[in-house]
Amino acid sequence: MSAGQPPHILVITCHDLGRYLGCYGVGTVRTPNIDALVAAGARFTHAYTTAPQCSPSRAALATGRYPHCNGVMGLTHDRFGWDLRPEEQTIASLLQERGYKTHLFGLQHVTAHVERLGFDTVHTRGLGPVVAAEVGTLLASTDASRPLYLEINLEEPHRPFDQGGVALDFALGTTIPPYLPDSAAAREEFAAFQGAVAVADHTVGQILAALDQSGLTEQTLVLFTTDHGIAMPGAKCTLTDAGLGTALIIRWPAGGVAGGKVVSPLISNIDILPTLLEASRARIPAQVQGRSFLPVLTGSPYVVRSEIFAEKTYHSYYDPMRAIRTNRYSYIRNFETTFLVEVPGDIQAGAIFRDDPSAYTGATHPPVELYDLAQDPHQRTNRAGDPALAASERDLARRLWRWMEETADPLLAGPVPSPSYRRAMADRVAGTR
Repeated sequence: MSAGQPPHILVITCHDLGRYLGCYGVGTVRTPNIDALVAAGARFTHAYTTAPQCSPSRAALATGRYPHCNGVMGLTHDRFGWDLRPEEQTIASLLQERGYKTHLFGLQHVTAHVERLGFDTVHTRGLGPVVAAEVGTLLASTDASRPLYLEINLEEPHRPFDQGGVALDFALGTTIPPYLPDSAAAREEFAAFQGAVAVADHTVGQILAALDQSGLTEQTLVLFTTDHGIAMPGAKCTLTDAGLGTALIIRWPAGGVAGGKVVSPLISNIDILPTLLEASRARIPAQVQGRSFLPVLTGSPYVVRSEIFAEKTYHSYYDPMRAIRTNRYSYIRNFETTFLVEVPGDIQAGAIFRDDPSAYTGATHPPVELYDLAQDPHQRTNRAGDPALAASERDLARRLWRWMEETADPLLAGPVPSPSYRRAMADRVAGTR
């Protein structure tokens, strides 16, 4: 890489992983490669997604914009059909403008039209071993005279956990989060999950080894993150920390990022795009809603976030909710009386849900949820309406409504129609069906 050339950028994401990693305090999962990445870089302790489900979260990461602004308010694949608005720009397209050679490996769940994402080359989708081999082949033969942007989105540890023949991992026991029952069924389900996480970690190790062998490690900014919380009842598809909390790790030797650095300010995944653009010395478009946290990594002055915002509109069904999360409180506004906790179909197939479905479907959402994170970090006791927190509740509500107004949230104008509804109305007008 020539003097003055921006860094190569390698982004790795995992599916449905949350922070279930050794470096985030889970002692029973074997993740030596990701843990080693932390030892050589920075670990963010308070990174959150803007949405607790795949497509909206990944679209926010790709555009630096909230899901209700970029258009992806639900899943993008067939039957659901959400998509990026035509004018949206992605990190790959923006880096392509900067002169980067852009490559996509593994899955993408942002649009049905991959050609819109700005990748020069879209490689074959596959499980971890296939993806790692393709990345290795590219790095062994690529011309690095142009900066590289490699986005690697691993399928693992998405359900089914045993895809590819993955075995249960009971070697170190299992770690059951406090919001789930510690039962024999839960331990077996988490052992299956841990097996899939170990495969993802091994894949990360293979990719980083290939980067070492290419001689590009010192000049490469490596960013590892996850799309949302783990695929367990009460996590994925919720706006609690279990659904929103993500891993975020950055290693960048040439950028002066110290190994073992711990970063504690609140970070939203819409902040990743502007951070990568600033690191590459590329322009940050005015419509980007995130803000760069590069100063945190380089030791420059940085005004920390006082809150992050999150949303869900559609996943399996219409379930609109919005949230604000500060260092002290989590405030969630529910807009419909759907099930107390949405549990996606693949998670319903697991033993934890089947042991007690009524824990999730036996009641409906309260209008408002308020959690005091200092006293209740796992968000078990709803304090909405508690006179002792009345002033905080009013303040959080004002801030949430103001954010919705400032970002032109369509929910303020009424129920949000789905692509299926819009297709049905178009058929009615056309008289075709």
